[in-house]
Amino acid sequence: MSGQRKITVLIPDDLVRRALDSSGKNLTATVKEGLELVAAGKAYRQLRRLRGKVRFSVSLRELRGDRP
Repeated sequence: MSGQRKITVLIPDDLVRRALDSSGKNLTATVKEGLELVAAGKAYRQLRRLRGKVRFSVSLRELRGDRP
């Protein structure tokens, strides 16, 4: 089992139930997905800080040019 950890955590039953209902997956997969989202949080915050600061060389109209 290298590269993995077995952990014990106390999580409120209601939170576990809501998370399982939302994910539609088993507990292990749900916890992994939740940890991935937490780990990605820093990147999401950095992207939000760029809102309105990035200039694109192509206009929205040009990007949509291939649509009928």
